[in-house]
Amino acid sequence: MSKKTILCVDDEKSILDAIKGQLKQKYGNEYSYEFAENADEAWEIINELEEDNCDLLIIVSDWLMPGVKGDEFLVKVHKKFPQVVKVMLTGQANPENIENAKVNANLYKCLNKPWSQEELFETIEYSLGV
Repeated sequence: MSKKTILCVDDEKSILDAIKGQLKQKYGNEYSYEFAENADEAWEIINELEEDNCDLLIIVSDWLMPGVKGDEFLVKVHKKFPQVVKVMLTGQANPENIENAKVNANLYKCLNKPWSQEELFETIEYSLGV
């Protein structure tokens, strides 16, 4: 059975730490969790997961990151892995960026910072049909 994985991408370590704590507290060992501080690091993780035959279920990505913006990253992910659920977590994306991700990356949902745990869990559970 392949490892079911949730990948979170944000350039702020404090955000990743907060999400990590919330996910582990809620889901424990039900999923594997991966964390990246930028799109390049996320791609390395995605490629490793693919090599290890892990099942990448969902990506929660910030929008405002150095280099590649979150909507652009999610569009590229969608082209290669259309089955992965994509969620954007942002405090700064404009409507055009969100629409780009909806249209070109099949964005499931955009969560605004600061997010609530309940909203994060609800998004994960509904998107995965849990």
